[in-house]
Amino acid sequence: MFSAVRQTSICHNWPMADGETAAVEGPPGGGDPGLSEFDLGFLIGILAGEGHFGGDGRQPEVTLRMHTRHERLFRWLESRFPGGRLYGPYHHGGRHYYQWMARGRYLRDTLAPLIAGRLDELDSYAAERFKKMCSDYGIGPFPASR
Repeated sequence: MFSAVRQTSICHNWPMADGETAAVEGPPGGGDPGLSEFDLGFLIGILAGEGHFGGDGRQPEVTLRMHTRHERLFRWLESRFPGGRLYGPYHHGGRHYYQWMARGRYLRDTLAPLIAGRLDELDSYAAERFKKMCSDYGIGPFPASR
């Protein structure tokens, strides 16, 4: 898969310094080649615990909805995964939340392959939800996991 760690600096094409976070190669044909293992692991963790893998009947979507007190996390998502879209803040019914969504080409070509390459890091429930979304909406097949 495209998760092989480069042995060069994120900022320069120089050998990595001790303690520097390695970037992860992005998917062929798109994606951010500057994503770190932390970025991808954090995304996987947050989606496994709080995300929704589904769709609206026409197109697949990955959705993350959380209280407005998590705004900083949503701003981080915007910066690291700019193909998704942030909505809100919403305030109604005593609830206050943001919602981040990934749909369309970004989901199919970038986000889904990143998640598929790390299915072994998801718990079985989240992995099955992701697989069902992919099956229901014809996403994949993906290259073998790391």
